[in-house]
Amino acid sequence: MTEARKTAAIIGAGPAGLTAALELLRRSDVRPIVFESSDTVGGISRTVNFDGYRMDIGGHRFFSKSDWVMAWWEQILPLARPALAQGERISIAYRNQRRDVAPRDDTGRSDDTERVMLVRDRLSRIYFLGRFFDYPLRLNLATVSKLGLLRFIRAGVSYARAVLAPRRPERSLEDFLINRFGNELYRTFFKSYTEKVWGVPCADISAEWGAQRIKGLSLTKAVLHALGRAAGTPRTARRSEAHTSLVERFLYPKYGPGQLWEEVAARVVAGGGEIRSSQAVERLGVSNGRIAQVGTRDIGSGAMSSLAVDYVISTMAVKDLVASFDPPAPEDVRRVAAGLPYRDFITVGIVANKMKHRTARRDSSGALLLPDNWIYIQEPGVRLGRLQIFNNWSPSLVPDPTKVSLGLEYFCNEGDDLWRLSDAEMKALAIGELEQIGLVDATDVIAANVI
Repeated sequence: MTEARKTAAIIGAGPAGLTAALELLRRSDVRPIVFESSDTVGGISRTVNFDGYRMDIGGHRFFSKSDWVMAWWEQILPLARPALAQGERISIAYRNQRRDVAPRDDTGRSDDTERVMLVRDRLSRIYFLGRFFDYPLRLNLATVSKLGLLRFIRAGVSYARAVLAPRRPERSLEDFLINRFGNELYRTFFKSYTEKVWGVPCADISAEWGAQRIKGLSLTKAVLHALGRAAGTPRTARRSEAHTSLVERFLYPKYGPGQLWEEVAARVVAGGGEIRSSQAVERLGVSNGRIAQVGTRDIGSGAMSSLAVDYVISTMAVKDLVASFDPPAPEDVRRVAAGLPYRDFITVGIVANKMKHRTARRDSSGALLLPDNWIYIQEPGVRLGRLQIFNNWSPSLVPDPTKVSLGLEYFCNEGDDLWRLSDAEMKALAIGELEQIGLVDATDVIAANVI
């Protein structure tokens, strides 16, 4: 008698959940059933279609120090052949490691020009007082002139003080950044944006966290990088020593990161797996030390259902995971899980006729825009944290190449004042702040949507 096929419940159809589902199908006889509370796949790596304009939830560059991860992506979406000349290879850096990639000859899909990864140039800058600064900071004449002589002198003095008398012990992110950039540059370029993103004072964030997020960066490295460029160091040699934030080219799906996860989801279903959308997992029945049942609620109808399972893979928030155990987890575990902080964000998609900053230029398609993939907004007096320009991620995201497609990211906590704004109020705030900081006129906005 044939043994019944075992079932794995996977909670969440984001990158981790979908990867787990596809790998179970490839490597075992376990049947995955993916439960997703929203009506789409990809999690925060999804791409939203707004009247034909594909807009990302957060910016996602594709590069990894893992050979397995790189090969896995290429199996799903191979590198576009037109992206590179015959025999050319590109370097992608990640945490001081470098790898070369080139078009694969064994994909079996060489004629498919739609389901591909593109090679994209990278540019991200800091926007402060109506001017753009390189990110990471570079010590050059442009930076000096934009800062102004007085602020530059103060920056130099505070950096020298940090070098001669660094903060010890280095306990907080504030200590970490001041030791590497000095107090003046820390307050000018790092403090406001970091606290806007995380909702926590830099003095309350650990230095270890900073070492992971901003690994290897310092003003000294910025100076050395600038000297290397001035000395004419070959681009490929410079890139081999690049830090994550200095990556100059990266891989990106033609229709956004959501395209990759939509393709993975299709392969899961084709392989015999299942994806159940609009299903919130609210109960995990525990029996004899293992999860034996998964209880779900249909988001639309509210109907409850239960499924017996052999395995569970969870990508849901830990606080929700622990709260769903039946019988309940020990009280101290529930207390710690419930107290875990989570940061949310709201993205407002904007379609406009043009950008109006004095440095905006028309690209090859005719759109009047800035060249950045994303811009860190350091301007005082606005809630906007980061601005994406989707035209520069991939032209295929924008159906009308003469228009500009933007994503405005606001960071918040569930239940705070930003979270409670209606969609109409959120769109009005976004359009007003774009005009306030001098990047887009309200009269040039064609459409807006909270995505």
